[in-house]
Amino acid sequence: MQKPSYGNWVSKKFFLAPGAIGLVILGLSIVIPCLVLIAIPFLLVAAYFLYAWYRFSPGGGNIQDQILELLFQRLDWDGQGQALDIGCGNGPLTIKLAQAFPAAQVTGIDYWGKNWDYAKAACERNAQIEGVAERVTFQKASASALPFEAEHFDLAVSNLTFHEVSDTKDKREVVREALRVVKKGGRFAFQDLFLEKRLYGEPEELVAALKSWGMERVEFVRTCDEPFIPRLLKLPFMVGTIGILYGEK
Repeated sequence: MQKPSYGNWVSKKFFLAPGAIGLVILGLSIVIPCLVLIAIPFLLVAAYFLYAWYRFSPGGGNIQDQILELLFQRLDWDGQGQALDIGCGNGPLTIKLAQAFPAAQVTGIDYWGKNWDYAKAACERNAQIEGVAERVTFQKASASALPFEAEHFDLAVSNLTFHEVSDTKDKREVVREALRVVKKGGRFAFQDLFLEKRLYGEPEELVAALKSWGMERVEFVRTCDEPFIPRLLKLPFMVGTIGILYGEK
């Protein structure tokens, strides 16, 4: 029986590359002992990302699925109409929406760049395996310029995508673009590095900005405070600055 493959938020290159470099330098330390001091940082980096990869994987507690579930729990939607998943990766949230809301049509968009082990073909394969292929559509698009008319969707969601949009310096504008395609009265739920002040400013300011754009209701919660997330994964460069913006337009 085929199983879906949604990938891991930590690419294997993050621990394979520094691990290989560290081992090579460690081997050379047999001749030049002081090289051990250079090898240690590479090996520590490799060990950390290997740990993160393991904890995010199904065998290590599936932390990434639990984090995704937090976003899903914030949906206040009746499941009627059109939903959009911005930055769908290999389609886990897109497919989860289609499974939970059998009356909905769900669209997943992603740029599927070379930096990630995600692809449109993988999304379509996963949707077929999960039995929702007839109600989901995947297409390549940038989150900074969504190819949809204003107020087209009843629900828009996104998980850890906005900060990766390289062609928009002010990430708040990516959030604004996502909200543009939501119908008046529609719902939204976005999870990203919203506690990263360099990207979004203070959370209170971000919430105020959304309200100034005409959102009827805006709520913010700190994902990074959840007790199931190991302390080592709460570092700022991992999941230590994640939060969820959700509400109604």
